Amino acid sequence: MHRFGKVTIIDYVDFTIQKGEIFGLLGPSGAGKTTLVKLIAGILQPTKGSILLNGVSMPDLEQMKRYGFMAQSDALYQELTAWENLDFFASIYKLPKKKRKERIKEVLEMVDLSSSSKQPVETFSGGMKRRLSLAAALVHEPELIILDEPTVGIDPVLRQSIWNELYDLKKKGVTIIVTTHVMDEAEKCDRLALLRNGKVIAMDTPEKLKEEVNVKSIEDVFLHYGGETK
Repeated sequence: MHRFGKVTIIDYVDFTIQKGEIFGLLGPSGAGKTTLVKLIAGILQPTKGSILLNGVSMPDLEQMKRYGFMAQSDALYQELTAWENLDFFASIYKLPKKKRKERIKEVLEMVDLSSSSKQPVETFSGGMKRRLSLAAALVHEPELIILDEPTVGIDPVLRQSIWNELYDLKKKGVTIIVTTHVMDEAEKCDRLALLRNGKVIAMDTPEKLKEEVNVKSIEDVFLHYGGETK
């Protein structure tokens, strides 16, 4: 549970995320998705209850080094270039210089920013900044990636490319938590937790969620459960 003052934002959410799965948190604005991922990341502490990462109660500095977090707001240094931003974030995680250079090249290519690597971030469009924020979350090869609406402002072609990369990371055993309000992205997740008013109203694989209520889309699933408060 998590409260701001007397307002309950997250209300007794309880689930386990498996290693190597893409776990989606789906819900409208104000459902509690961002607060929940901040709790998982150790940025916030729960008012009641606990968050365990690899069996360790969060927040924990050593565990925090093992994940990558991409927030809704881009935490980038505007006066630095894309390369300099990534070099800074990689240095925080103490990547050796040779490895750092290789990883920066890889993640810039992944988010289609290689040609803009020497460009100051202050000249970037909103979509380019989102892509660079994703690269920053991936540069140290984390075992867990927490992505808060990572494809907002990104065109459909690149969005699909990013999801292809997420699938590749999953194959390597990386665990991915992604928040979204985009229904077709929700379909791409291995499991989904549907959030409304800080509560999980349903959770399972996309296919099983659709089978349970006999509908053809995740949007219909959400509409089916949307009025419930369990």
